[in-house]
Order: sequence, then structure tokens, then C-alpha cells
Amino acid sequence: TRPTTHWETSVGARAFCGFQDCFSRLRSMDPVRIAVVGAGVVGLSTAMCVSKLVPRCSITVISDKFSPDTTSDVAAGMLIPHVYPNTPIPTLKQWFRETFDHLFAIANSAEAEDAGVHLVSGLKGSGVLILTRRIGDLWELHPSFDVVVNCSGLGSRQLAQDSEMFPVRGQVLNVRAPWVKHFIRDGSGLTYIYPGTSNVILGGTRQQGDWNLSPDAEISRGIFSRCCALEPSLQGACDIREKVGLRPFRPAGVRLQTEFLAQDGRRLPVVHHYGHGSGGISVHWGTALEAARLVSECVQAPRTPTPKSNL
Repeated sequence: TRPTTHWETSVGARAFCGFQDCFSRLRSMDPVRIAVVGAGVVGLSTAMCVSKLVPRCSITVISDKFSPDTTSDVAAGMLIPHVYPNTPIPTLKQWFRETFDHLFAIANSAEAEDAGVHLVSGLKGSGVLILTRRIGDLWELHPSFDVVVNCSGLGSRQLAQDSEMFPVRGQVLNVRAPWVKHFIRDGSGLTYIYPGTSNVILGGTRQQGDWNLSPDAEISRGIFSRCCALEPSLQGACDIREKVGLRPFRPAGVRLQTEFLAQDGRRLPVVHHYGHGSGGISVHWGTALEAARLVSECVQAPRTPTPKSNL
């Protein structure tokens, strides 16, 4: 799909013109301009962590899709420890512990019932600008931003030229069954019943290399049948909706790394933060904190003045 040639934003034409105008000036006292590409649970969590760890910065989240249209919205959202290749076990434990502590605090707060959506509303409350835009090349964000954080998941196949990235298709059913209060999961983890605050997620599939986002009726019947075998009362479930998401898998595991893009003597620091596969929910806060630390290192490095933008 070709990149869009226009911006879509809710801030209004006048506000956006002002936003563009701020790109044309860069003084030593200007805040560091940080773009986070991607608005799934990884991208939004990274934006929040950067806002906490990096002083005097302006953050813009840029994505062509936002909730409820992201892969994160399809995920069942269970906190299950994951193992990533080439990542030390102590680091994995740290990511999981930091994520668990973060989610546990939310679960014990007044916002617990709406926690799934408060990541977005809480992020807008921190003064982060939200822009709907399809990015074709990370370099196009230069010189508008001083640092870019790439949380584009499968989009990194194009944006980071990472040919290792591939989808693992997941199809689930979202049903109303308020009497189901406990989760049930078979030994393989392929069939599961996860109750949420209002609905129950029935799953699922692991179809490697499948990019199809359209629900398959036969697969849905199979999921429902397998789940009813585990919990017969689901025969009475209603309001059954099909959902499909593409898990962003990377054989080498999560990529948390700073790269400096360069053209014509100019450079753009990019912090890559992607490749979580099916474990994004389980480690998102821990890896977001690490990504924010990498951003902080980029910000603390000497800043080279950039020419005025023609935007």
C-alpha cells in the first residue's frame, strides 16, 4: 500500500499548522521531539515510559491504526511468561516483573474495569499528540523529529528492512458468557477460554506466514467446538463476534536496539522496539522501560542542529 499523502488528525487545521510551524525552529532550549511509530500496546507503553523518563520532550504517536483496530485489541491479553531467543533469562524476568507490577497496580486502582482503554486516554492526558498517518520510510520523519522509536511490529518488515519478521495469524471469538469467571487453557495453549470484564475470548489459531485478516467461518466453528468441549456451558453464549490479528513474530526475539540512520551528513537516531510475537502483553511495560532508557541515551548525546524544515 502506498503511503498516504495527507495527514488526518483531530487537532484541527489551525492547530496542525502550528504543529508544523514548530518543526521549522530548533534552538538549544527547544524540547527534544520524539516520534513513536506504532500504537499497539508496545507503542503506547513506550510513549508513556518515555514521557516519564525523558525530561523536556514532546512526544508524537504516529500510526495508521489505533484502538480498536490494532493487533493488541484482538489479543486475549493473558499475562504468561515468554522466552525470547538471544535474551538472557534475568532480563526476561525483569521485563515480566516490571510488566506484572504495572498491571497489578492498575488492577487495584479505581480504573481497573476500564484498564484496557485507559492506556490510550491516559496517554492523551500526558500531552502526547496523536497523528493518523501511514509511514513509508522512517527517514521521512527527519528533520521533524530528533528521535524516532520504531514500535511498528510487523511494519518493521518494511520500515526496518527486517525480513525476519513474519505474521502468526490468530483468530478468536469474542462472546458474551458472564457466568464464566475462570480461565481454562489446554496443554498446548491452542484452545483457551479467557474471561474479560464484559466478554469472554475463545481461541485460537497459530497460522505462520498467513496475512489474511478476514475471519474463516470453518475455523470459528472449530474454535467454538473445542472450547465447548472444555466448558459445555458455552453452548449458551451469545453475541458471538469473530476477530483476527497478526502476531508480529521474529525468530531472534525482541529487537531493542539503537540505530543511526544517515543521509547527506545528517543522522536520525532510531530506537527499535518490536518483535514481541504473542508475548507483547506479558512484557510490554518492561521492554518499554528499556526502550525509554535507550531514548534517554540518545537525548543526552550532543544534539547536532538541523536545517530548517520546509513543512
